Amino acid sequence: MTLPTDRSSRWTTGMATRRSVLGDTYVDAASARTTPFDEGFQTFITEGAWGSVWSRPGLTRRERSMITIALLAALGHDEEVAMHVRATRNTGASAEDVAEALLHVAVYAGVPAANRAYKIAKDVYAQARTDGDAQGENHG
Repeated sequence: MTLPTDRSSRWTTGMATRRSVLGDTYVDAASARTTPFDEGFQTFITEGAWGSVWSRPGLTRRERSMITIALLAALGHDEEVAMHVRATRNTGASAEDVAEALLHVAVYAGVPAANRAYKIAKDVYAQARTDGDAQGENHG
């Protein structure tokens, strides 16, 4: 679906941040899957999550990345954990940073949640190495 061109400045900022963190390939694919049914939701997350929270000063993208991964892991959102672990190549969060964040998940949200998230992160880093991603070499 082609998205409307009359977007807010918050949407424009959000889309730039989203692309910077998740990469053009991911965002292009997500945008291509947008339909009239979920267009409002896509606008909401682009403006709210990416154009507001992720674009604020005060925390670095590395810090936001670690917080996001920990929260998603604690809530059991496995696909989102994997997506944000892949995004660490763009945020500056290292595998060591992710491992430390997941230790917090173990203490504050439970060992099973952390155990599942460690497995997801290990799989993402292994796939990055298999794909020849230079960042995958730095992730574990």
